Amino acid sequence: MKLVILGATGTVGRGVLLEALDDPAVTQILTLGRSKSGELHPKLRELVHDNLFDPAPIQNQLRGYDACAFCAGVSSVGMSEAGYTRLTYDMTLAVAKTFLAANPGGAFAYVSGQGTDSTERGAMMWARVKGRTENALMAMPFRAATMFRPGAIQPERGIRPRQRLYRVFYAFARPFSGLIIRIGAGTTTTLLARAILEALERPPQKRILENNDINALAAQRRRSR
Repeated sequence: MKLVILGATGTVGRGVLLEALDDPAVTQILTLGRSKSGELHPKLRELVHDNLFDPAPIQNQLRGYDACAFCAGVSSVGMSEAGYTRLTYDMTLAVAKTFLAANPGGAFAYVSGQGTDSTERGAMMWARVKGRTENALMAMPFRAATMFRPGAIQPERGIRPRQRLYRVFYAFARPFSGLIIRIGAGTTTTLLARAILEALERPPQKRILENNDINALAAQRRRSR
């Protein structure tokens, strides 16, 4: 599988990148973003593009890839709905359309979050926008488009969230990560990454995956390797 990763400098995207580098089924990786991940590997190429709202100029460089993992995202705290929509819906759809034009029949994975609102009419702004984004992606003619809705995500493999608040929270939650997974309240960066890779290679029947689905799919990939 030849894979494009968006958001490889963030917590989730870096998890996907590290797992993909170790996974023999992933033969080529292209990271796309406004900065490089800093990783060095023979099967990794990094493409810096400052304007992800207009990825059309780099469409030719996206050709020949089987799948795209969109792991980029921003917090909605302090943002207007219009601003959050631009960074969440508009940018994601711009990248998705460009990737699909370059690779008809490709697969797409999108990381949204637990509580995303598929009706697009709920009270929580971020959940409406994420729901609208998911719905638009699932309406596109990808070979498969799988939506991931993780709750708490415990960082592993030395990954450190950028935001200090998240670092403090996950440091506190680390001793309880096993319990969090068992009760279906969260996952880890490793499990989420494995589930994303599995969904891109062998798409599950369910198109929207919650915590338990994510962790089960990750276990399935571990068994298949």
